[in-house]
Amino acid sequence: MRIRATVAAVTGALALSALVVPAAQAADTPASGKDGVREAVQTARQAAGESARSTYAAEDTGTPYALDVTFSNVKVNNGKPIVVGTTNKVTAPVTYTVTHSEDVDLRAEDTWVDVELYRGEYGNPTNFLIGDDWPVCTAVSATVDTCKGTIDIYPAEELTNADATTWKAAGYVIDWNDQDPYGEEVDFSKVGYAEQDALTTTKLQRFSKLTVNASPEPVKKGKTITVTGKLSRANWDRGTYNGYANQSVKLQFRKNGSSTYTTLKTIKTNTYGELRTTVTAATDGYFRYRFEGTSTTPAVSATGDFVDVQ
Repeated sequence: MRIRATVAAVTGALALSALVVPAAQAADTPASGKDGVREAVQTARQAAGESARSTYAAEDTGTPYALDVTFSNVKVNNGKPIVVGTTNKVTAPVTYTVTHSEDVDLRAEDTWVDVELYRGEYGNPTNFLIGDDWPVCTAVSATVDTCKGTIDIYPAEELTNADATTWKAAGYVIDWNDQDPYGEEVDFSKVGYAEQDALTTTKLQRFSKLTVNASPEPVKKGKTITVTGKLSRANWDRGTYNGYANQSVKLQFRKNGSSTYTTLKTIKTNTYGELRTTVTAATDGYFRYRFEGTSTTPAVSATGDFVDVQ
Protein backbone atom coordinates (compact mmCIF):
# COMPACT_ATOMS: atom_id res chain seq x y z
CA MET A 1 0.00 0.00 0.00
CA ARG A 2 1.49 3.33 -0.98
CA ILE A 3 1.53 6.40 1.20
CA ARG A 4 -0.61 9.18 -0.22
CA ALA A 5 0.61 12.76 0.10
CA THR A 6 -1.26 16.02 0.30
CA VAL A 7 -0.77 18.64 -2.38
CA ALA A 8 0.70 20.95 0.24
CA ALA A 9 3.57 18.55 0.70
CA VAL A 10 4.72 19.12 -2.86
CA THR A 11 4.05 22.84 -3.22
CA GLY A 12 6.67 24.22 -5.58
CA ALA A 13 7.66 20.79 -6.85
CA LEU A 14 6.27 18.93 -9.84
CA ALA A 15 4.22 15.77 -9.41
CA LEU A 16 7.11 13.94 -11.04
CA SER A 17 8.75 13.92 -7.65
CA ALA A 18 5.95 11.87 -6.07
CA LEU A 19 7.33 8.41 -6.73
CA VAL A 20 6.71 4.88 -5.55
CA VAL A 21 9.49 2.58 -4.40
CA PRO A 22 9.88 -0.54 -6.58
CA ALA A 23 9.95 -3.88 -4.81
CA ALA A 24 13.67 -4.31 -5.53
CA GLN A 25 14.44 -1.15 -3.55
CA ALA A 26 11.89 -1.56 -0.75
CA ALA A 27 14.40 -3.08 1.66
CA ASP A 28 16.68 -0.06 1.30
CA THR A 29 13.94 2.53 1.72
CA PRO A 30 14.13 4.63 4.90
CA ALA A 31 11.31 4.82 7.43
CA SER A 32 9.88 7.83 5.60
CA GLY A 33 8.78 5.45 2.81
CA LYS A 34 7.62 7.16 -0.36
CA ASP A 35 8.27 10.54 1.19
CA GLY A 36 11.95 9.61 1.19
CA VAL A 37 11.84 8.96 -2.54
CA ARG A 38 9.95 12.20 -3.09
CA GLU A 39 12.56 14.16 -1.20
CA ALA A 40 15.38 12.53 -3.15
CA VAL A 41 13.83 13.46 -6.49
CA GLN A 42 12.91 16.97 -5.41
CA THR A 43 16.43 17.55 -4.20
CA ALA A 44 17.85 16.30 -7.50
CA ARG A 45 15.44 18.50 -9.35
CA GLN A 46 16.40 21.56 -7.36
CA ALA A 47 20.07 20.79 -7.81
CA ALA A 48 19.41 20.73 -11.55
CA GLY A 49 18.04 24.27 -11.24
CA GLU A 50 14.46 23.42 -12.21
CA SER A 51 12.64 24.22 -8.96
CA ALA A 52 14.10 26.93 -6.77
CA ARG A 53 10.92 26.88 -4.67
CA SER A 54 11.17 23.22 -3.73
CA THR A 55 9.95 22.32 -0.27
CA TYR A 56 13.23 20.52 0.32
CA ALA A 57 16.31 22.75 0.25
CA ALA A 58 19.26 21.18 -1.52
CA GLU A 59 22.73 21.81 -0.23
CA ASP A 60 25.49 23.00 -2.56
CA THR A 61 26.62 19.51 -3.53
CA GLY A 62 27.06 19.96 -7.26
CA THR A 63 24.79 20.22 -10.27
CA PRO A 64 23.42 17.14 -12.10
CA TYR A 65 24.56 16.71 -15.66
CA ALA A 66 21.97 16.57 -18.43
CA LEU A 67 20.99 13.17 -19.74
CA ASP A 68 20.35 12.79 -23.45
CA VAL A 69 16.76 11.58 -23.11
CA THR A 70 13.57 12.25 -25.08
CA PHE A 71 10.03 10.97 -24.39
CA SER A 72 7.62 10.34 -27.27
CA ASN A 73 4.49 8.40 -28.27
CA VAL A 74 3.02 8.91 -24.81
CA LYS A 75 -0.48 7.48 -24.46
CA VAL A 76 -2.56 7.50 -21.28
CA ASN A 77 -5.47 5.07 -20.88
CA ASN A 78 -5.28 4.16 -24.57
CA GLY A 79 -6.24 7.71 -25.49
CA LYS A 80 -9.57 7.58 -23.66
CA PRO A 81 -10.75 9.68 -20.68
CA ILE A 82 -10.13 8.14 -17.26
CA VAL A 83 -13.49 7.58 -15.56
CA VAL A 84 -13.45 7.33 -11.77
CA GLY A 85 -16.16 6.55 -9.24
CA THR A 86 -16.22 7.34 -5.53
CA THR A 87 -14.46 4.44 -3.82
CA ASN A 88 -12.80 1.88 -6.11
CA LYS A 89 -9.19 2.23 -7.20
CA VAL A 90 -8.87 2.92 -10.93
CA THR A 91 -5.76 1.87 -12.87
CA ALA A 92 -5.05 3.52 -16.21
CA PRO A 93 -2.26 2.17 -18.46
CA VAL A 94 0.49 4.49 -19.65
CA THR A 95 2.76 3.64 -22.58
CA TYR A 96 5.59 5.63 -24.12
CA THR A 97 8.91 5.52 -25.93
CA VAL A 98 12.19 6.78 -24.48
CA THR A 99 15.00 7.62 -26.87
CA HIS A 100 18.38 8.06 -25.20
CA SER A 101 22.12 7.92 -25.65
CA GLU A 102 23.77 4.51 -25.42
CA ASP A 103 25.19 5.24 -21.97
CA VAL A 104 21.69 5.52 -20.43
CA ASP A 105 20.35 2.20 -19.14
CA LEU A 106 16.70 2.54 -18.12
CA ARG A 107 16.69 -0.94 -16.60
CA ALA A 108 19.57 -0.29 -14.21
CA GLU A 109 18.68 -0.46 -10.51
CA ASP A 110 20.07 3.02 -9.89
CA THR A 111 18.08 4.64 -12.73
CA TRP A 112 14.58 5.99 -12.12
CA VAL A 113 12.17 6.65 -14.99
CA ASP A 114 8.47 7.48 -14.98
CA VAL A 115 5.63 9.40 -16.60
CA GLU A 116 3.02 10.94 -14.31
CA LEU A 117 0.00 13.25 -14.49
CA TYR A 118 -0.49 16.69 -13.02
CA ARG A 119 -2.84 19.63 -13.32
CA GLY A 120 -2.01 23.26 -12.74
CA GLU A 121 1.40 24.75 -13.37
CA TYR A 122 4.44 22.71 -14.27
CA GLY A 123 6.71 22.89 -11.24
CA ASN A 124 3.86 23.87 -8.93
CA PRO A 125 0.98 21.44 -9.52
CA THR A 126 -2.50 21.81 -8.08
CA ASN A 127 -2.72 18.02 -7.91
CA PHE A 128 -0.85 15.02 -9.25
CA LEU A 129 -1.49 11.35 -9.99
CA ILE A 130 1.13 8.60 -9.98
CA GLY A 131 1.52 4.86 -10.43
CA ASP A 132 1.85 2.33 -7.63
CA ASP A 133 4.88 0.74 -9.29
CA TRP A 134 7.74 1.68 -11.57
CA PRO A 135 7.14 1.13 -15.29
CA VAL A 136 8.61 -1.82 -17.16
CA CYS A 137 10.91 -0.73 -19.98
CA THR A 138 11.99 -3.00 -22.83
CA ALA A 139 14.95 -2.25 -25.09
CA VAL A 140 14.08 -1.96 -28.77
CA SER A 141 17.63 -0.99 -29.64
CA ALA A 142 20.70 0.38 -27.88
CA THR A 143 19.09 3.84 -27.83
CA VAL A 144 15.33 3.18 -27.72
CA ASP A 145 13.10 1.67 -25.02
CA THR A 146 9.35 1.15 -24.91
CA CYS A 147 7.86 1.50 -21.44
CA LYS A 148 4.61 0.42 -19.83
CA GLY A 149 3.41 1.86 -16.55
CA THR A 150 0.19 2.86 -14.82
CA ILE A 151 -1.58 5.73 -13.16
CA ASP A 152 -3.33 4.41 -10.04
CA ILE A 153 -6.11 6.58 -8.68
CA TYR A 154 -7.68 6.42 -5.21
CA PRO A 155 -10.62 8.83 -5.43
CA ALA A 156 -11.43 8.99 -1.73
CA GLU A 157 -7.87 10.04 -0.93
CA GLU A 158 -6.80 12.03 -3.97
CA LEU A 159 -9.65 13.72 -5.83
CA THR A 160 -12.02 16.66 -5.53
CA ASN A 161 -14.67 17.66 -8.04
CA ALA A 162 -12.30 20.29 -9.44
CA ASP A 163 -10.11 17.44 -10.68
CA ALA A 164 -12.65 16.53 -13.37
CA THR A 165 -10.72 18.37 -16.07
CA THR A 166 -7.78 18.03 -18.44
CA TRP A 167 -4.50 16.75 -16.99
CA LYS A 168 -1.00 16.96 -18.46
CA ALA A 169 1.72 14.31 -18.55
CA ALA A 170 5.41 14.81 -17.89
CA GLY A 171 8.32 12.40 -17.64
CA TYR A 172 11.73 12.19 -16.03
CA VAL A 173 14.86 10.04 -15.85
CA ILE A 174 17.40 10.16 -13.00
CA ASP A 175 20.64 8.17 -13.08
CA TRP A 176 22.02 8.05 -9.54
CA ASN A 177 25.23 6.34 -10.71
CA ASP A 178 25.53 3.95 -7.76
CA GLN A 179 24.92 6.67 -5.18
CA ASP A 180 22.40 6.35 -2.38
CA PRO A 181 19.45 8.62 -3.29
CA TYR A 182 18.54 8.79 0.40
CA GLY A 183 22.03 9.55 1.60
CA GLU A 184 23.06 12.84 3.17
CA GLU A 185 26.15 13.24 1.02
CA VAL A 186 24.95 12.82 -2.56
CA ASP A 187 27.39 14.28 -5.08
CA PHE A 188 24.94 15.68 -7.60
CA SER A 189 27.70 16.36 -10.09
CA LYS A 190 27.66 12.58 -10.62
CA VAL A 191 23.86 12.39 -11.03
CA GLY A 192 22.29 12.41 -14.49
CA TYR A 193 18.95 14.19 -14.83
CA ALA A 194 16.34 14.80 -17.54
CA GLU A 195 12.69 15.79 -17.56
CA GLN A 196 10.18 16.66 -20.27
CA ASP A 197 6.80 18.37 -19.99
CA ALA A 198 3.77 18.57 -22.29
CA LEU A 199 4.02 14.95 -23.38
CA THR A 200 0.27 14.56 -23.81
CA THR A 201 -3.03 15.35 -22.09
CA THR A 202 -5.87 13.25 -20.74
CA LYS A 203 -9.27 13.93 -19.22
CA LEU A 204 -10.43 12.80 -15.80
CA GLN A 205 -14.21 12.25 -15.58
CA ARG A 206 -16.74 11.60 -12.83
CA PHE A 207 -18.44 8.21 -13.22
CA SER A 208 -22.12 8.53 -14.18
CA LYS A 209 -25.22 6.42 -13.53
CA LEU A 210 -28.62 6.49 -15.23
CA THR A 211 -31.83 4.66 -14.31
CA VAL A 212 -35.22 4.23 -15.97
CA ASN A 213 -38.65 2.92 -15.01
CA ALA A 214 -41.61 2.75 -17.40
CA SER A 215 -45.08 2.10 -15.96
CA PRO A 216 -47.71 0.77 -15.78
CA GLU A 217 -46.69 -2.72 -16.86
CA PRO A 218 -48.59 -4.16 -18.68
CA VAL A 219 -50.51 -1.32 -20.33
CA LYS A 220 -53.32 -1.12 -22.84
CA LYS A 221 -52.55 0.24 -26.29
CA GLY A 222 -53.31 3.95 -26.52
CA LYS A 223 -52.93 4.52 -22.79
CA THR A 224 -50.27 6.72 -21.17
CA ILE A 225 -46.91 5.37 -20.10
CA THR A 226 -44.97 7.37 -17.53
CA VAL A 227 -41.17 7.06 -17.79
CA THR A 228 -39.10 8.16 -14.80
CA GLY A 229 -35.40 7.95 -14.06
CA LYS A 230 -32.40 9.65 -12.54
CA LEU A 231 -29.00 10.83 -13.78
CA SER A 232 -26.30 10.92 -11.11
CA ARG A 233 -22.52 11.14 -11.02
CA ALA A 234 -19.65 10.71 -8.61
CA ASN A 235 -19.16 13.53 -6.13
CA TRP A 236 -15.49 13.32 -5.15
CA ASP A 237 -15.91 16.03 -2.54
CA ARG A 238 -18.39 13.92 -0.56
CA GLY A 239 -17.66 10.38 -1.67
CA THR A 240 -21.26 9.91 -2.85
CA TYR A 241 -23.34 9.97 -6.02
CA ASN A 242 -25.50 13.06 -6.52
CA GLY A 243 -28.05 14.06 -9.14
CA TYR A 244 -26.73 15.86 -12.23
CA ALA A 245 -29.03 18.85 -12.68
CA ASN A 246 -30.24 20.57 -15.84
CA GLN A 247 -28.81 18.03 -18.28
CA SER A 248 -30.34 17.02 -21.62
CA VAL A 249 -31.27 13.33 -21.72
CA LYS A 250 -32.85 11.36 -24.57
CA LEU A 251 -35.82 9.06 -24.08
CA GLN A 252 -35.35 6.14 -26.46
CA PHE A 253 -37.45 3.14 -27.48
CA ARG A 254 -36.53 -0.25 -28.93
CA LYS A 255 -39.34 -2.32 -30.40
CA ASN A 256 -39.48 -5.92 -29.19
CA GLY A 257 -37.41 -8.03 -31.57
CA SER A 258 -35.31 -5.09 -32.77
CA SER A 259 -31.73 -4.24 -31.77
CA THR A 260 -31.94 -0.51 -32.48
CA TYR A 261 -33.07 2.28 -30.16
CA THR A 262 -34.87 5.31 -31.61
CA THR A 263 -35.00 8.67 -29.84
CA LEU A 264 -38.56 9.72 -28.99
CA LYS A 265 -37.83 13.02 -27.28
CA THR A 266 -35.20 14.95 -25.29
CA ILE A 267 -35.90 16.25 -21.79
CA LYS A 268 -33.84 17.82 -19.01
CA THR A 269 -33.09 16.63 -15.52
CA ASN A 270 -34.46 18.65 -12.61
CA THR A 271 -32.47 20.04 -9.69
CA TYR A 272 -32.04 16.54 -8.26
CA GLY A 273 -31.11 14.89 -11.56
CA GLU A 274 -34.55 13.32 -11.86
CA LEU A 275 -36.35 12.61 -15.14
CA ARG A 276 -40.06 12.30 -15.84
CA THR A 277 -42.08 12.29 -19.07
CA THR A 278 -44.99 10.48 -20.72
CA VAL A 279 -45.61 8.68 -24.01
CA THR A 280 -48.54 6.84 -25.57
CA ALA A 281 -48.43 3.03 -25.52
CA ALA A 282 -48.20 1.66 -29.06
CA THR A 283 -46.32 -1.66 -29.11
CA ASP A 284 -44.24 -3.98 -26.93
CA GLY A 285 -40.69 -2.80 -26.37
CA TYR A 286 -37.99 -1.33 -24.20
CA PHE A 287 -37.68 2.23 -22.93
CA ARG A 288 -34.39 3.72 -21.83
CA TYR A 289 -32.77 7.07 -21.14
CA ARG A 290 -29.54 8.04 -22.88
CA PHE A 291 -27.11 10.76 -21.72
CA GLU A 292 -24.48 11.85 -24.24
CA GLY A 293 -22.03 13.13 -21.63
CA THR A 294 -20.14 16.35 -20.95
CA SER A 295 -16.45 17.22 -20.65
CA THR A 296 -16.49 16.21 -16.97
CA THR A 297 -18.94 13.29 -17.11
CA PRO A 298 -19.03 10.32 -19.52
CA ALA A 299 -21.99 9.24 -21.65
CA VAL A 300 -24.25 6.58 -20.15
CA SER A 301 -27.37 4.61 -21.09
CA ALA A 302 -29.90 3.11 -18.71
CA THR A 303 -30.74 -0.56 -19.05
CA GLY A 304 -33.92 -0.84 -21.12
CA ASP A 305 -37.19 -1.38 -19.22
CA PHE A 306 -39.65 -3.66 -21.06
CA VAL A 307 -43.32 -2.73 -21.32
CA ASP A 308 -45.95 -5.22 -22.47
CA VAL A 309 -48.61 -3.41 -24.53
CA GLN A 310 -51.89 -5.30 -24.72
